[in-house]
Amino acid sequence: MLHSNLNAIEAKPFFPGVKGKFIHGESLSWAFWQIDSGAEVPRHQHVHEQMMHVVSGRFEFEIEGEKRICEAGEVVCIASNQWHYGKALTDCVLMDVFTPVREEYR
Repeated sequence: MLHSNLNAIEAKPFFPGVKGKFIHGESLSWAFWQIDSGAEVPRHQHVHEQMMHVVSGRFEFEIEGEKRICEAGEVVCIASNQWHYGKALTDCVLMDVFTPVREEYR
């Protein structure tokens, strides 16, 4: 059994204003992001299927050229290899689930 406490996991910086904590299972990775207002996640794609949940804040999200403002409670599904980008319009807390495991986040 994997048991962890998010308070004991050190946040890793990824981009200016973007920090993440991660828990990995056999076939998925669970990410917990803290994103400062104005910080951006550059346009990118990956083989992993991704589900993003906005825990708090307002986050501008773009998938394959379609933009949407996401607020607390919203969930976005991103298929494998879709181009996407994000920008925090306020301080944000986001959760992502990726499958398969994001080995580069270990």
